Amino acid sequence: MAAGPPMNDDRVAHQQLVTTIREKCRTCYTCVRECPAKAIQILDGQASVIQTRCIGCGNCVTVCSQNAKQVLSGIEDTERVLAGPAPVAAIVAPSYPAEFAEGETSALVAALRELGFAYVHEVGFGADLVAAEYARLLEHDPRRYVATTCPAVVSYTRKYHPDLLDRLAPIVSPMLAIARVLHARYGPDVKVAFIGPCIAKKGEARYEQFEGEVDAALTYVELRALFAARGITLAEVSTADDDFDPPHSSLGALFPITRGMLQAADLDEDLLSGDIVTADGRHNLADAITDFEHGETDARLLDILCCEGCIMGAGFSCEEPVFKRRADVSRETRSRRAFFDQATWDAAVAEYRDTDLSRSFAPFDQRFDDMPAPEELREILARMNKDSPEDELDCGACGYESCRDHAVAIWQGLAEVEMCLPYAVEELRKTVDELQESNDSLETTKEALVKSEKLASMGQLAAGIAHEVNNPLGILLLHANLLLEDCEDDAAVADDVKLIVDQANRCKKIISGLLNFARQSRVVRQPTDLPALVQEVLRTIPVDEGVAITVDDRLTDPMAELDADQIVQVLTNLLTNAQHALPDGGRVLVTLDGTEETVIVMVSDNGTGIAKEHLDKLFSPFFTTKQVGKGTGLGLAVTHGIVKMHRGQITVESNADPSKGPTETTFTIVLPRYESELNAPASLQEIMGS
Repeated sequence: MAAGPPMNDDRVAHQQLVTTIREKCRTCYTCVRECPAKAIQILDGQASVIQTRCIGCGNCVTVCSQNAKQVLSGIEDTERVLAGPAPVAAIVAPSYPAEFAEGETSALVAALRELGFAYVHEVGFGADLVAAEYARLLEHDPRRYVATTCPAVVSYTRKYHPDLLDRLAPIVSPMLAIARVLHARYGPDVKVAFIGPCIAKKGEARYEQFEGEVDAALTYVELRALFAARGITLAEVSTADDDFDPPHSSLGALFPITRGMLQAADLDEDLLSGDIVTADGRHNLADAITDFEHGETDARLLDILCCEGCIMGAGFSCEEPVFKRRADVSRETRSRRAFFDQATWDAAVAEYRDTDLSRSFAPFDQRFDDMPAPEELREILARMNKDSPEDELDCGACGYESCRDHAVAIWQGLAEVEMCLPYAVEELRKTVDELQESNDSLETTKEALVKSEKLASMGQLAAGIAHEVNNPLGILLLHANLLLEDCEDDAAVADDVKLIVDQANRCKKIISGLLNFARQSRVVRQPTDLPALVQEVLRTIPVDEGVAITVDDRLTDPMAELDADQIVQVLTNLLTNAQHALPDGGRVLVTLDGTEETVIVMVSDNGTGIAKEHLDKLFSPFFTTKQVGKGTGLGLAVTHGIVKMHRGQITVESNADPSKGPTETTFTIVLPRYESELNAPASLQEIMGS
């Protein structure tokens, strides 16, 4: 059969066959996984169909659980031709019994006439002619061919295997075959509207090569929408035993079933000879075409359908399983063959034997010109946290067969790193950790703010009390000491006055602590030899009987910029408290350590320990576990303030339960070794507000 000159039939309508409704897209990547042409691009988490790469198979429409894929409507074109002056012929695909199982064929035909179609024909007769053409092709042409009954297969070959164009059988699809028959039968002015389940037919009808042959293409879903808009119900249509207009189909009615074309053409898929090979489904499409191109199969005819037969096209509204649909088509074909008139059919075939069923193919190469270099691929994989082959899980969650396929798609601009599920999980884990860290920081800050408010209020109160009480207390002490001198000869009175003096001195000590706590002093940093400072403190403080104080100096650099007077107060408070925790004697260890940036002072004792419930209150003013008269509860509060003014940290660890190991308490102070602009001196009030 001679084919016409190559036509630029990639120029389809400007509109896309399939578009994405962004509001519905949930980026599940199912459409990526199910697209045999990898025509889905993910951009900013949204899936879109690339028009030039799309082959119209409709897999993305079928698998989208969110109904986010929208098919180019044929309703407007159909209504336009029905409203025009020319007669309109409806051509119905042979898969119709699987969609309209609720009514008889006569009801469907009558409903189409009620819509306004002047003629209603079977595409099945066009399939009969096409089947006969394949039989003649294989009989007279020894070359190997790929069947072209499925427009999605043709589009896939033109775009991704253009070197196989001369292997595409130069025969039109059954839709175009019956359209050419009708133009021969009714004249060139007749309008033709295709009705079937195939989205790719919408594209085929718009090829420039076939301009004017098919004027509209409706899916079964759209036909039902038209019926609903006109109030037409198949069960209520008055049929009057209506039927398709002749010529009627024979075994061409089996075309929508896999291998149906072979039976119609009286061709056998002989597994021994391997002359004819059939395949269907998007999983087999790419492999079958590739094997055919590389000579892995020596079949003379590769009969392949992009769907699992046309009975599974994306334009169906029913959700019946494949075998139920297959049974519906077979049952209807058997039923119609009971009244089949072989002689009339033979005459119709003879009448249209000379109908031109040829077509040509132009390449529309959509292959990428090159592939990423190995180092580029490794860089993309590294961005997905895949630093070694063991990290390449090939889980397929992204929609690609392997991690490397995904990386290549990223390089090609079709995919995003975030599509990788393990990557997304890891990033989510990092985000959760960061949020937890932020939350912990906020909680710490909140506690610090509450504490700072408490300390600020306490400081103001302490300053007021110290100011108001100190003067009368001084007068009290003065007169109490004078009385004590006058009463030296009266022992009983002297003891009472001495008690007054002792308690007044205790009050003075408390007032002194309040003043230390509330004072607005600043840190005056000077180079200080820390080990020497510790030894100076040990020489000045009294050491209780039975207590041994030792120093473990691990510092390589003894110098640090500190306020020596304030650090002396800190060490004195901690060493005094440590001895109070050793009523029966024990050891106190002062450990000095640090880094280039910090110095660390640890004061440990093996005394009674601190109860767990008291640890959070240790640095609160006036909190003490000592007996009445033994402590003011201000020593650790002042210590905490001094450490904070040095921009340092103080922590405590203690075990007061002998059953859980040796009792031991350790206060750890970490101070910056050097002053900087960021670690400028601060007042206690500033610290409390930080």
